[in-house]
Amino acid sequence: MSSNIVDGKEAPYSFSNLVEKLSPSVVNITTSSAVPNRQELNPQLPPGSPFEDLFKDFMDREQNGAPRRQRRGTALGSGFIISADGYVVTNNHVIENADQIEIEFFDGRFMEASVVGTDPKTDVALLKVKTKDKLRYVNFGDSNESKVGDWVLAIGNPLGQGFSVSAGIISARGRALSGSYDDFIQTDAAINRGNSGGPLINMQGEVIGVNTAIFSPTGASVGIGFASPSNLAKSVIKDLKEYGRTRRGWLGVKIQTVDKDVADSLGLDDASGALVAEVMEDSPAEISGIQSGDVILEFDGKKINEMRELPLIVAETDIDKAVNVKIWRDGKNKVLNVEIGELEEE
Repeated sequence: MSSNIVDGKEAPYSFSNLVEKLSPSVVNITTSSAVPNRQELNPQLPPGSPFEDLFKDFMDREQNGAPRRQRRGTALGSGFIISADGYVVTNNHVIENADQIEIEFFDGRFMEASVVGTDPKTDVALLKVKTKDKLRYVNFGDSNESKVGDWVLAIGNPLGQGFSVSAGIISARGRALSGSYDDFIQTDAAINRGNSGGPLINMQGEVIGVNTAIFSPTGASVGIGFASPSNLAKSVIKDLKEYGRTRRGWLGVKIQTVDKDVADSLGLDDASGALVAEVMEDSPAEISGIQSGDVILEFDGKKINEMRELPLIVAETDIDKAVNVKIWRDGKNKVLNVEIGELEEE
């Protein structure tokens, strides 16, 4: 008997050509920062304790100005070069609060890096190194074209062991963890601590994600890792380059999930869209006529299948852009024109 595989693709015989081409564009990142001194110790020692005199001598030296050794903390992560003139992408949590950032290149060189901008909401950070040499860099691909089952590579600095490569497939799309703008690519390519900020690469050698998090009860890879999609990262990096911060679109509504009961009560055929629970005063939504109780079905031509899709779509919309918003109100569809504002960080 024989079997036919419809539209199946054979696994690559080797990833070595891709790895050889891409490795010089991936970097190890070491950060250090000053750790605040512990609050002054004041333990309650019982009278006559053998430690009472020892502690008194220690406190006397501290109060008489004996210098304290400043403690420093270090962290390890990964990153990748996106331009010949030295822009480097990594995770915000890799370099957060660091006062010194050191980049190690594949050829063993070390360089100091400065922070161009960070975006904690998507955990993306942009760094810059000063160099007269043209650096080898990687290109972003279109993460929307990546499908579950596609082969991917993760390159980085797992557990501080230096440059390392793992391979796997995309095991899920559109994963949400805890943020309003989560749209993670899930992969079974091994990702461990230290891989954070490294690239997730497709078989064309393009970066389709920034390795960001793992799901693990042990802290080590159990085959579920997450990467921020490249299309989201690209828009964030563009803003960080230009403004040093991220500019996001703002509609000005608070929304709820449309479940089957809500859909039935409103006369909707499908439990989809985002139910408007509240409209903020003087917001683009209020100005355009959106009301509490409306269900947003489409935004700028994009269908809203689940409530959580709307914040991400709005955030990625250009500020001051006029868009059509399709809503469900009083048992029928209605289209409103909304001019998107800028979300102000609280």
